[in-house]
Amino acid sequence: MNPMRSLATLVGIALFATSLSAVALPSRKDAEKDPVLKAMLEELDRSMSQLQLPGFQKPFFIQYRIEDVEDFQTHASFGASLSSDFNHARVARVTVRVGDYKIDSSTSRGDGVIQLAALEDDPIALRSALWSATDQAYKSALAAYAKKQAALKQVQTPPQADDLSHEQPTLTLDQPIRLHIDEAAWTARVARFSGLYRTASSLAAQQRDVQYTSAVFQAHAVTTWLVNSEGSILRTSAATYQEGIAAGTQAADGMHLDRSYASTGPTLKDLDSPEVFEKRITDLIASLGQLRAAPLVEDEYHGPVLLSADASTDTFRALVAPAVVATRPPLGTEARTNGPFASSYRTRVLPDFMDVTDEPGLKSYNGIGLIGAYSVDDEGVPAQTVQLIAGGRLENYLIGREPVRDFPRSNGHGRAGITGPPAPSIGVLKISANNGLSDTDLHSKLLAVAKDAGLKNVYEVETLGPGMTPRLLYRIGLDGVRQLVRGAELDDLDQRTLRSSVQAAGRDLWVTNYFGDIPQTVLAPALLLDDVTIRRANEKNEKLPFYPPPD
Repeated sequence: MNPMRSLATLVGIALFATSLSAVALPSRKDAEKDPVLKAMLEELDRSMSQLQLPGFQKPFFIQYRIEDVEDFQTHASFGASLSSDFNHARVARVTVRVGDYKIDSSTSRGDGVIQLAALEDDPIALRSALWSATDQAYKSALAAYAKKQAALKQVQTPPQADDLSHEQPTLTLDQPIRLHIDEAAWTARVARFSGLYRTASSLAAQQRDVQYTSAVFQAHAVTTWLVNSEGSILRTSAATYQEGIAAGTQAADGMHLDRSYASTGPTLKDLDSPEVFEKRITDLIASLGQLRAAPLVEDEYHGPVLLSADASTDTFRALVAPAVVATRPPLGTEARTNGPFASSYRTRVLPDFMDVTDEPGLKSYNGIGLIGAYSVDDEGVPAQTVQLIAGGRLENYLIGREPVRDFPRSNGHGRAGITGPPAPSIGVLKISANNGLSDTDLHSKLLAVAKDAGLKNVYEVETLGPGMTPRLLYRIGLDGVRQLVRGAELDDLDQRTLRSSVQAAGRDLWVTNYFGDIPQTVLAPALLLDDVTIRRANEKNEKLPFYPPPD
């Protein structure tokens, strides 16, 4: 070996090691510079050393979670503001487990005690809230543990997995995110948009037909502090923003017709510009007039249906997202988990050309910010990308710290709402298809399937509403002419349909951010299904108003 090259290599290694030490990883001392974390750690140490009722077990695991929540909402209707509120609160959730990792006091309903915490960083006030909740959680854990021990004596089949997984402690100190909202400006903007239908000249024909409008802007910022007896120390922070509009009318036969649209993102910059959002409102109000004039759907239809990529995201969130989470089955059973995919491990659940992953580390896609992204879950476990479905086969589940058979470790998907216990949940669910088709090719294939089946027309679902009800549904003739229809429902769109009826999928993914207590994102392509039932919805049509709205 060349001695000079060897010397250069050693020098390079030494310099690399020096650079690593210069960027030191955070320590408990760093965490204790945060007064909230310092108070939590001190109370956790005290609880672990002193908490024990005479004659009963000590806790083997304690976790403290405090969430600082800032929330701003402004609502408007018919061009005028209805309400505008800013709320700030801190909520502490304390989890105490007795027993051991194999069998502990946890239950399927979730454990923990909720306590409001002081907004100020006063250590005594913070520790007092944690102390009170810890005392209550410990007593509840003792009772639950005794009840579980009695229940285990009544079953023959032992538990299929431990009650709590072993995980390495994590230390993360993100900078807190605070809301900086021009409340007056957003209140005025939302009010203006809620009355846009009556001022835009292009919508003059629809003005008197609109029965309600509702506009809203929501901003939500959460900073989470978490410590547990295993040594995890976290401070994470995230924000979500949403601007939405909804409007409704009635057709001449009394059928209610509703449309809505929302722009959602992790920063204000991710929301639509005022010009783009105004155009969305104009199109939405115009579509109400088109729906009023649209004919009713046929009594019943069986055949190919094209779900747009927009409708596909809602479909996967409703049918696949809850099926790929692993939750603890009842005591005494040999089941791996619950839900429609409970017995589907390593079997086909989608066509062999489709893959599904959950990628919580994916923060943006094609320039769109994704609110479902996160770095560490609400149990202190780093988020992991999980290949859930490969070649149509279910290969994995989303797991928190409550293991199930064949899955002894968390993959960083234990997520919690503000007051709820952690449970497995999607972050950024991404569905892709090998050899996906363009929109033009999908429509051509849709018509080809119809011709082969001897059908006169087929259907395309452009948007879905609550309950997976079509809001924009088009009947397409074999000549390609599209006609908007109304009053339909999808009768048999379920997991079995996704497994056996998907003939093709698009290549472009649509992004839908779902604003809520647990932010989620779904990316999905359009889907061509060869056999779906569309029938007329059996809804009560109320009488139209007896006299016109005010001018």
